[in-house]
Amino acid sequence: MQEIKASTSLRMRRLGIALGIIACGLALRLGGYEIGLPYLLVKYGGSTLWGAMVYFLLGLLLPRQPLIRLAFLAVVIAALVEFSRLYHTPWLDEFRLSLAGALLLGRIFSWWNILAYAAGIALAALFEARGVTHAGRAPD
Repeated sequence: MQEIKASTSLRMRRLGIALGIIACGLALRLGGYEIGLPYLLVKYGGSTLWGAMVYFLLGLLLPRQPLIRLAFLAVVIAALVEFSRLYHTPWLDEFRLSLAGALLLGRIFSWWNILAYAAGIALAALFEARGVTHAGRAPD
Protein backbone atom coordinates (compact mmCIF):
# COMPACT_ATOMS: atom_id res chain seq x y z
CA MET A 1 0.00 0.00 0.00
CA GLN A 2 2.82 2.37 0.90
CA GLU A 3 4.53 1.67 -2.45
CA ILE A 4 1.33 2.43 -4.39
CA LYS A 5 0.92 5.69 -2.47
CA ALA A 6 4.56 6.66 -3.18
CA SER A 7 4.13 5.81 -6.88
CA THR A 8 0.95 7.90 -7.09
CA SER A 9 2.66 10.79 -5.33
CA LEU A 10 5.63 10.58 -7.69
CA ARG A 11 3.31 10.53 -10.69
CA MET A 12 1.42 13.57 -9.44
CA ARG A 13 4.67 15.49 -8.91
CA ARG A 14 5.87 14.55 -12.40
CA LEU A 15 2.53 15.60 -13.88
CA GLY A 16 2.72 18.94 -12.06
CA ILE A 17 6.27 19.52 -13.26
CA ALA A 18 5.34 18.56 -16.84
CA LEU A 19 2.37 20.96 -16.78
CA GLY A 20 4.60 23.72 -15.43
CA ILE A 21 7.13 23.06 -18.18
CA ILE A 22 4.36 23.15 -20.79
CA ALA A 23 3.18 26.52 -19.44
CA CYS A 24 6.72 27.92 -19.48
CA GLY A 25 7.37 26.57 -22.98
CA LEU A 26 4.15 28.05 -24.35
CA ALA A 27 4.89 31.39 -22.72
CA LEU A 28 8.41 31.36 -24.15
CA ARG A 29 7.39 30.34 -27.67
CA LEU A 30 4.27 32.51 -27.90
CA GLY A 31 5.55 35.62 -26.12
CA GLY A 32 9.34 35.42 -26.04
CA TYR A 33 9.96 37.47 -29.16
CA GLU A 34 7.34 40.07 -28.20
CA ILE A 35 9.11 40.84 -24.94
CA GLY A 36 12.47 41.06 -26.68
CA LEU A 37 14.11 37.78 -25.74
CA PRO A 38 16.93 36.71 -28.06
CA TYR A 39 16.10 34.31 -30.90
CA LEU A 40 18.42 31.56 -29.61
CA LEU A 41 16.82 31.65 -26.16
CA VAL A 42 13.29 31.40 -27.56
CA LYS A 43 14.14 28.77 -30.18
CA TYR A 44 16.42 26.48 -28.21
CA GLY A 45 15.01 27.30 -24.78
CA GLY A 46 11.67 26.03 -26.07
CA SER A 47 13.32 22.90 -27.43
CA THR A 48 15.13 22.33 -24.13
CA LEU A 49 11.84 22.66 -22.26
CA TRP A 50 10.17 20.31 -24.77
CA GLY A 51 12.83 17.66 -24.05
CA ALA A 52 12.31 18.03 -20.30
CA MET A 53 8.56 17.72 -20.82
CA VAL A 54 9.06 14.47 -22.76
CA TYR A 55 11.16 13.13 -19.88
CA PHE A 56 8.58 13.95 -17.20
CA LEU A 57 5.62 12.69 -19.23
CA LEU A 58 7.48 9.45 -19.90
CA GLY A 59 8.29 9.24 -16.19
CA LEU A 60 4.60 9.68 -15.47
CA LEU A 61 3.83 6.66 -17.65
CA LEU A 62 6.77 4.56 -16.40
CA PRO A 63 7.22 5.52 -12.73
CA ARG A 64 9.25 2.44 -11.75
CA GLN A 65 11.94 2.84 -14.41
CA PRO A 66 15.41 3.95 -13.32
CA LEU A 67 16.19 7.57 -14.14
CA ILE A 68 18.91 6.68 -16.63
CA ARG A 69 16.52 4.44 -18.57
CA LEU A 70 13.87 7.18 -18.57
CA ALA A 71 16.42 9.65 -19.88
CA PHE A 72 17.56 7.26 -22.60
CA LEU A 73 13.99 6.51 -23.70
CA ALA A 74 13.13 10.23 -23.66
CA VAL A 75 16.11 11.02 -25.91
CA VAL A 76 15.06 8.25 -28.31
CA ILE A 77 11.46 9.50 -28.43
CA ALA A 78 12.51 13.14 -28.87
CA ALA A 79 14.95 12.21 -31.64
CA LEU A 80 12.31 10.11 -33.39
CA VAL A 81 9.90 13.05 -33.33
CA GLU A 82 12.64 15.24 -34.78
CA PHE A 83 13.45 12.69 -37.48
CA SER A 84 9.73 12.47 -38.30
CA ARG A 85 10.13 15.98 -39.73
CA LEU A 86 11.97 14.42 -42.64
CA TYR A 87 8.79 12.54 -43.63
CA HIS A 88 6.31 14.55 -45.67
CA THR A 89 2.73 13.97 -46.66
CA PRO A 90 0.18 16.67 -47.49
CA TRP A 91 -1.94 16.08 -44.37
CA LEU A 92 1.11 15.95 -42.07
CA ASP A 93 2.63 19.08 -43.58
CA GLU A 94 -0.71 20.84 -43.19
CA PHE A 95 -0.84 19.81 -39.52
CA ARG A 96 2.73 21.04 -38.98
CA LEU A 97 1.66 24.48 -40.25
CA SER A 98 -0.93 24.75 -37.46
CA LEU A 99 0.06 26.08 -34.04
CA ALA A 100 -0.56 22.67 -32.42
CA GLY A 101 1.45 20.90 -35.12
CA ALA A 102 4.35 23.33 -34.81
CA LEU A 103 4.43 22.98 -31.02
CA LEU A 104 4.04 19.19 -30.95
CA LEU A 105 5.98 18.06 -34.02
CA GLY A 106 7.85 21.11 -35.25
CA ARG A 107 8.34 22.03 -38.86
CA ILE A 108 11.97 21.72 -39.93
CA PHE A 109 14.52 19.04 -39.00
CA SER A 110 17.53 20.26 -37.02
CA TRP A 111 20.39 18.46 -35.33
CA TRP A 112 20.53 21.44 -32.95
CA ASN A 113 17.01 20.63 -31.76
CA ILE A 114 18.11 17.10 -30.88
CA LEU A 115 20.99 18.57 -28.88
CA ALA A 116 18.60 20.96 -27.10
CA TYR A 117 16.18 18.08 -26.35
CA ALA A 118 19.04 16.02 -24.91
CA ALA A 119 20.12 18.96 -22.75
CA GLY A 120 16.59 19.39 -21.42
CA ILE A 121 16.28 15.68 -20.73
CA ALA A 122 19.65 15.62 -18.96
CA LEU A 123 18.63 18.58 -16.82
CA ALA A 124 15.30 16.93 -15.98
CA ALA A 125 17.03 13.68 -15.01
CA LEU A 126 19.55 15.62 -12.90
CA PHE A 127 16.65 17.47 -11.28
CA GLU A 128 15.12 14.12 -10.33
CA ALA A 129 18.42 12.56 -9.29
CA ARG A 130 18.85 15.41 -6.81
CA GLY A 131 15.65 14.14 -5.16
CA VAL A 132 13.39 17.02 -6.03
CA THR A 133 10.47 14.84 -7.15
CA HIS A 134 11.05 12.09 -4.60
CA ALA A 135 9.80 13.72 -1.39
CA GLY A 136 10.52 11.60 1.64
CA ARG A 137 12.67 8.98 -0.09
CA ALA A 138 16.09 8.61 -1.59
CA PRO A 139 16.40 9.10 -5.36
CA ASP A 140 16.50 5.97 -7.56
